[in-house]
Amino acid sequence: MKKKILAVLLGAAMTMSLAACGSEGSGSSASGSGEGGESYTIGISQFAEHGSLDNCREGFIEGLAEEGIVEGENLTIEEGNAAADPGTARQISDGFVSDGVDLVCAIATPSAEAAYVSAMNTDIPVVYTAVTDPVYAKLANEDGTPVGNVTGTSDELPIKEQLEMIRAILPDAKTIGIMYTTSEVNSVSALETYKELAGDYGFTIVESGVTQTADISLAADNLLSQVDCLTNLTDNTVVNSLATILDKANEMNIPVFGSEIEQVRIGCLAAEGLDYIELGKQTGKMAAQILKGEAEASEMNYETISEPGFYVNLAVAEQFGITIDEELLSTAVESFDTIGE
Repeated sequence: MKKKILAVLLGAAMTMSLAACGSEGSGSSASGSGEGGESYTIGISQFAEHGSLDNCREGFIEGLAEEGIVEGENLTIEEGNAAADPGTARQISDGFVSDGVDLVCAIATPSAEAAYVSAMNTDIPVVYTAVTDPVYAKLANEDGTPVGNVTGTSDELPIKEQLEMIRAILPDAKTIGIMYTTSEVNSVSALETYKELAGDYGFTIVESGVTQTADISLAADNLLSQVDCLTNLTDNTVVNSLATILDKANEMNIPVFGSEIEQVRIGCLAAEGLDYIELGKQTGKMAAQILKGEAEASEMNYETISEPGFYVNLAVAEQFGITIDEELLSTAVESFDTIGE
């Protein structure tokens, strides 16, 4: 079946309609080759276009395929990218619900929040991924149980491990800068944890909140003048502007630490982070259970990846004259010798 792509560009008219993108026989017996002849339509709502979220999407589709739900065979995918705009995220999920999709996959916290509200009064399950704190986002209860017909996977940052790693690489550093979007609850939650733990490792956190992409350049200039290094969250607005931040940081000889592999690949020094392909696969397998009727989203606790991985860019280390301890280097899941693709 032909893949339907809903291209949503930054600044696109907020009055656009997604209702025209109807699904083909949601959940009906069709020409698919799935178990029992079932054919499915899924709406994927991605909050922004950057490496970690793209990897989640790729992994999600791979996870479904591993469970016998294959795009082009027994699966139709509708897609929407909100270009980091919460209002557009809500329009996308409203459109999917109007289309009567069998399941909505929401990638990143703002898209998950929007999808949950859109589908709240329907029987359409929502499965999210790359949500840092589902409890803080009011998608799960304190014990991990769902608040409704919604479940998924968390990319909760390994903040303790990140602070330990930064201290090992920069033994003389005292201040860590963190830029975050004030409206992203995932970032607010992670920042609070950083501030709680930083003192245990001899660090002071200097924060800088932004509300939109246009704030990034000035905020970066101000923040970089106050700190010994930066560390990134999984903040969508900030990560979208990471190239700008890295350029400014390099000019001031300030290393930037990432929160996942793609940020390290393109120029961050190192990260204790997650493999977002694997996170997406885990989410896809959860979605497959729901689609096959083996489980209900409302009965599935959200899941996390238990072990972070150490990623390092040796080209960046050389650029800053930093030597990575051999013992630490030996633990790297992956290291890079170039900056960028």
